[in-house]
Amino acid sequence: MQKVAIGFSGGVDSSFLLKIASEVLGKNVLAVTAISATYPKKESTEAKKFAQSLGSSYRIIRIDIDKMPIFKKNPVDRCYYCKKELYKQIKKIAQQEHISFVLDASNLDDLNDYRPGRKALEELDIKTPLIDAQFTKQDIRTLSKTMNLPTWDKPSLACLASRFPYDTMITKERLKMIEDAENILWGLGVHQVRVRYHETISRIEVEPKDFDLILTHSKEIIQQFKRLGFHYITLDLEGFKSGRLNEGILHEKTVTRL
Repeated sequence: MQKVAIGFSGGVDSSFLLKIASEVLGKNVLAVTAISATYPKKESTEAKKFAQSLGSSYRIIRIDIDKMPIFKKNPVDRCYYCKKELYKQIKKIAQQEHISFVLDASNLDDLNDYRPGRKALEELDIKTPLIDAQFTKQDIRTLSKTMNLPTWDKPSLACLASRFPYDTMITKERLKMIEDAENILWGLGVHQVRVRYHETISRIEVEPKDFDLILTHSKEIIQQFKRLGFHYITLDLEGFKSGRLNEGILHEKTVTRL
């Protein structure tokens, strides 16, 4: 490819892709991170630090969800509109820098979830080399560990908009509530967390091994979550599961195929 721009979030997959691209292409790699209300601030800080540690060129773009009314309405294909806007901006930068290829760090496991954003990638001709190489998330973690990347055991992260059931309006204020709530739990030492937004109810998802930690600090959590604006604070007994709010859609697709 000779010269590439990478949509870089700082997560496990995009960090691995950026590292490999940097080894192969040297200085001909541009990492582009999007800053928006859907992206936790601590993640943008870590992304910049990682890119700089590799000596990669680094750019930041800003996406204002208030200029994306369809996205804010949170339809089932919400991710399509976000990905389309993100990669349109990255492609524009790539063209200005005479870069022919724009890359996304999706992996093989992503094909098993409901990911409407894939349509946007296809429409914009965004390349997904980790899928082409048939790499699963576990492959990426294993290789990242071998390569001593600090992200090898980083928790799976996702856009904060994924905390909202479809058709629930997404606002900057609600996104901030979720970000602050999750930061409270991260501060307690949980390994993996999602705080799902259900109007006045917060539904905490952590791994079962962290249930005791949540219950031990329940009074503190309740007090702080209520201060954020939640009336009811619940712990999901099924524990953390990525893509939980897509389960109904995936079930419907399975039934339709049958």
